Amino acid sequence: MDTIEIAGHLIGNNHPCFIIAEAGVNHNGHLKMALQLVDAAVAAKADAIKFQTFKAEEVISFAAPKAIYQQRTTDAGESQLEMARNLQLSYEQFHEIKAYCDKNGILFLSTPFDNDSADFLDKLGVPAFKISSGEVTNYPFLKHIASKGKSLILSTGMSYLGEVEQALRVIYVADNRKVILLHCVSNYPADPADTNLRAMQTMVTAFGVPVGYSDHTLGIEVALAAVALGACVVEKHFTLDRTLPGPDHGSSLEPNELSALVKGIRTVEVALGHGRKEPTVSEANTAAVARRSLVAACDIPLMTVLTEQHIAIKRPGTGLPPSMREYLVGKKSRTFVPADTPLSLELFE
Repeated sequence: MDTIEIAGHLIGNNHPCFIIAEAGVNHNGHLKMALQLVDAAVAAKADAIKFQTFKAEEVISFAAPKAIYQQRTTDAGESQLEMARNLQLSYEQFHEIKAYCDKNGILFLSTPFDNDSADFLDKLGVPAFKISSGEVTNYPFLKHIASKGKSLILSTGMSYLGEVEQALRVIYVADNRKVILLHCVSNYPADPADTNLRAMQTMVTAFGVPVGYSDHTLGIEVALAAVALGACVVEKHFTLDRTLPGPDHGSSLEPNELSALVKGIRTVEVALGHGRKEPTVSEANTAAVARRSLVAACDIPLMTVLTEQHIAIKRPGTGLPPSMREYLVGKKSRTFVPADTPLSLELFE
């Protein structure tokens, strides 16, 4: 499917970019902060805000180490499991967040990391499931979510093309073809030199599905470039304050930057246009001033046979175009033509 519908938003080629403000776990486990993140996403005019829903013990073993970036940004003495426990929100809190999103006119999404959380979000009424890059090879989980029949947004960080293909096969076997892929580099922050945005088109060509971009670089430039290259979805982490403790704050946008991203995306997609090479209405005045026309290079007496020396090429561009000079050479003047007079066919026989 080359166009996917999510809660009234058409996502795909020739449709507006679907902008997901990724709150993730930047609420630090606090409901109040989660609601403030909703306010920031609404103010920035994002299409959706996305959180992460999980039961830490169902996802992470005691032996799981932290990623290098997590070691830099959180307590080095705690395990990945302990870190996740501190960032976990309850299902009851997600009910409140979803209601708050509905009240404020922004789409609520959340990434489930375990079957129970996926079942909960399904009952909560999410219109689509976002699936983390880490689950690309987790076929039982992909099958479980796909079987619910809702649209899927699958991030593909850390993946070879063949792994993405196999993940799609699992989803399709579960009788779900409503899939959007997101190109992604799973590092925080990601180096723009590693971003490889052209991989988006590779996946479009390979799979024929809508493809967007989940951005982990600093700033907004790479995300804007992704839209220029055709990303139909852009997902970007944001926070209330980049200096807050936690694994993702340091590589996230602050609210004013999120607003700049949304504004920039809307500017880029308007600028992309329809693709036909033709003048715009707004250029008409400039064309008249900047282009040139044929004018008399000197006084031209009655019955003069024109040569190139009689014809000058000057602004404005409101008369005969310079391309017609050869056509006028050899014509005879019907009347006296003063120097600098714009030439017209009626003046010659």
